[in-house]
Amino acid sequence: MKQTRILLFFLALNLVLQGTVQAQEQIQWMKFQEAIAANEKNPKMILVDVYTDWCGWCKKMDKDTFTDPKVIAHFQENFYAVKLNAEDTKRKFPFMGRTFTEAEMAASMRVNSYPNFVVIEPGLQNIAQLPGYREPAEFLAGLAELIQKAFPKK
Repeated sequence: MKQTRILLFFLALNLVLQGTVQAQEQIQWMKFQEAIAANEKNPKMILVDVYTDWCGWCKKMDKDTFTDPKVIAHFQENFYAVKLNAEDTKRKFPFMGRTFTEAEMAASMRVNSYPNFVVIEPGLQNIAQLPGYREPAEFLAGLAELIQKAFPKK
C-alpha cells in the first residue's frame, strides 16, 4: 500500500513537471501594448502575427509552425510576439499618441492578406511584412532574409 502511494506520488509529480516544461515551450504571445511596454524596458524587435478568426492558414501556422521548437526558441530570443486580430473593432489600445482598435492597427500597417507577419524594429519607426503561410524552416529563413533586408545593421 505504501509503495503504491509513493509510486502514485512520483507519477503525479512527473505529470506536473511535464506540464510545466510544456507550458514554457510555447511562444509567449502578448497584447500590442504589452509588447510596447516590454520594448521600452528591454528593446527587441516586435513580431506581430496579424490574423483573422476565419483564416485557415492562420490556424495552420498556429498548429504547425508556432509549435516548432526552433521557431519557439527564435521568438523567445529575438522578439516580443504579438497576436493581432485584423477584424477586431472593439478592443482599443494607445500607440504613439493615438488610440487604435486591432483592425485599425492592421490597416495602418497596410496588412491586407492573412496570415501576415509584421516585424517592427526596436525603435518602433520601421516595419516590414512577411505575408503567407510558411512551414517552420521556411518561416525562419524568410524572417531572417526580411530582417536582413529591411533592417540592415549599421
